[in-house]
Amino acid sequence: MKKLSLRTRVLTGAVAAAALGAGTFGAVSANAAPAPAAAPAAAASASNTTQSTHLTIDAATKAAQATLDAAEKENQRITVAVVDRNGNTIVTLRGDGAGPQSYESAVKKAYTAVSWNAPTSELAKRLEQAPNLKDIPGTLFLGGGAPVTAKNAPIAGIGVAGAPSGDLDEKFAKAGVAALGK
Repeated sequence: MKKLSLRTRVLTGAVAAAALGAGTFGAVSANAAPAPAAAPAAAASASNTTQSTHLTIDAATKAAQATLDAAEKENQRITVAVVDRNGNTIVTLRGDGAGPQSYESAVKKAYTAVSWNAPTSELAKRLEQAPNLKDIPGTLFLGGGAPVTAKNAPIAGIGVAGAPSGDLDEKFAKAGVAALGK
């Protein structure tokens, strides 16, 4: 039998020691006590919570379609967006022939209307006193957005873009709001 060099014997010993150490660590880890169960979550009391009202997808779609129909009756090519109370888009309908810029503008008008619970044409007038309002991300202070309310609280916004004027856009947005009352 061939005698191993000192270097080989040292390396072999080091590998064996490492394997033994890893095995011991693994055994200790496997036998460790399980982690304690998480404490049950405390229930929030009624005084610490609020309830909010949201549009269903069906209601948002109904409002968007009514908006699009009102615009089509006047031969206008628009995009309509309906957002929830938090500004998240629920539904967007882009009418035949609507411009590419109308999608983003409609969403921003809807977001602006629900954020301030006011038609965007009224909000545009506020820019004279507070011009920095226009710098708030995601907003668009042009006519064409209308809030949807329940018990005087905003629950959604409808935004329209693509008609030749903000007044027409807002007229169509209000038709969508009115459809929700039917």
